[in-house]
Amino acid sequence: MDQLSDLMTPTPTHLPFATIAFRLVAAAIFGAMIGFEREWRRHSAGLRTHMLTALAAGVFTVLAGEILQSRSFPEGMVRSDPLRLIEAVTAGVAFLAAGAIIQSREGGVKGLTTGAGMWLSGSLGVAAGLGQFLIGLFAALLGLAILLILRRAETAFEKERDR
Repeated sequence: MDQLSDLMTPTPTHLPFATIAFRLVAAAIFGAMIGFEREWRRHSAGLRTHMLTALAAGVFTVLAGEILQSRSFPEGMVRSDPLRLIEAVTAGVAFLAAGAIIQSREGGVKGLTTGAGMWLSGSLGVAAGLGQFLIGLFAALLGLAILLILRRAETAFEKERDR
C-alpha cells in the first residue's frame, strides 16, 4: 500500500506547477499559431502536429530544468549544458520534419515549408519551456507573417512566371 501511495504523491518541482502549466500552454499556443496556417492550406502536418511538436519541446525543456534543480541524482551526476537540450529537440523535430518532406513524381520536392514550420514549432516550445514568452511570441508572429505574406508574393511570382 505504501508503494501505491508513493506513486500517487506528486514529486515536488523547482518551479511552481502553475508556472509549468502556463509554459506548456504557451508552447501549444505558439505551435498553434504556425499550425493554423498549415492546416488552413490543407498540408499534411497541420494544427495538431505543430501544437504537439511545440508542446513536446516545451515539456523536454521544462523537464531538463527540473532535472538540473533536482536532488534525486547524486552530486556531480547531472551536468548543465543547455545546448544539449537544443540539440536533442532539434534532432527529434528534424526527424518529424523529414517525414513531411517528399519528392513528387515530377521530380520536385514538397513539404519543405511544412518541415520548416515544424522546426520553428520546436523552437517555440523550447522558448516557452524556458519562460521566454516574448521571444516565443515574437518568433511565432514573425513565422506566421512569413507564411501568410510571402505566400501571396510567391503566388504573384508564379503568375508572372507562367505568362
